[in-house]
Amino acid sequence: MLIHVTRSVKLPNPVKLARLQRCPDLGPRVLFFSGGSALKDTSPELIRYTHNSVHIITPFDSGGSSARLREAFQMPAIGDVRNRMLALADRSLHGNPEILRLFAHRFPEDGDPKILEHELDRMITGDHELVADIPDPMRKIIRHQLDMFRGFMPDSFDLRKASLGNLVLAAGYLDNRRNFDTIIYIFSKLVQVRGIVRPVVNKYLHLITETEDGEIIVGQHRLTGKEVAPITSGVRKIWLSASRKEPVRTDVPIRNKMIRLIGKADLICYPMGSFYTSLVVNLLPTGVGRAVSANTCPKVFVPNTGGKDPESFGLTLTEQVKRLIFYLVKDDPDRISAKDVLHFVIADGENGNYPGGVDEAALSALGIRVISTPLVSPESAPYIDEKLLVPILLSLA
Repeated sequence: MLIHVTRSVKLPNPVKLARLQRCPDLGPRVLFFSGGSALKDTSPELIRYTHNSVHIITPFDSGGSSARLREAFQMPAIGDVRNRMLALADRSLHGNPEILRLFAHRFPEDGDPKILEHELDRMITGDHELVADIPDPMRKIIRHQLDMFRGFMPDSFDLRKASLGNLVLAAGYLDNRRNFDTIIYIFSKLVQVRGIVRPVVNKYLHLITETEDGEIIVGQHRLTGKEVAPITSGVRKIWLSASRKEPVRTDVPIRNKMIRLIGKADLICYPMGSFYTSLVVNLLPTGVGRAVSANTCPKVFVPNTGGKDPESFGLTLTEQVKRLIFYLVKDDPDRISAKDVLHFVIADGENGNYPGGVDEAALSALGIRVISTPLVSPESAPYIDEKLLVPILLSLA
């Protein structure tokens, strides 16, 4: 029998937090929709309290070394998945620091291609110091994965700036009929990931953006403002496409496994990070909004406090919330309402810098309550301090 219970919650709840610290294996399933680096500092703090957090990650990154793997093998981007798994890894276990060092290693940008291939071969044979330092049986598994990648690697593949962790994941993906689940499981066991990390879909797709002035932007990396100049006109809409040349909308549904993951969450968090390429893009596949609305757990939005996200150009905090709701209810706008997909905005009214300020009246009109709490510390300013955020999220879960 299932019943809906309403209760009061103390924020933060020191008694609950102390219990979670004693037994994080039994911690709550806090689910995040985000990109790979958005919760880089939050993840290590999170695993102090729970080993059951769920991280739904975008696989559409079209820049950096991920782009070379995407184009060479027509596969989803794996760099953000790798980043989140490394952020959630248990660094205290024997051999893990050495494994993490290898997986975070990148070949130099100015390296000679032939020399880099020779360096990869030395890793495969176990002679390279980064591999030699890793204890068995993990060393044998990693050497095997790198050897598989060497076999898949086209002669024209450019290893410059390539991440070793990405190569291991790519090899496992290609060797398992282009399925992420098996290699994510192996990778997670190798570094003892204290949580669940999954790409929102297992598809090779492109993020397409239309700006308010009518420009069509093809590719996630062209929207972030990191590899090209930031946009100077607001985003009108974004969608996913199977083609860059004909960037029409592609309807891609999430798997039943993803629906179940969302359905079992104890709290759903739309966290800080790049507004479109880390957050909204994860809501585009069909079924995400419906799965979120079917779960009656608390749902919270944690907006950026630094006021410097180029993707949210022209959007006030209230407009960000409205845009977030728009993409969450799109599966069935007649049956899914704002109150089904978002309950709270967590904001630091004193030290946070939010475009347009925190308009509690406007948010209340949407049925959303503001939780005003300290999030920015002197050490983290102007950004969110994970030691202040994580206790709030876990107390709500």
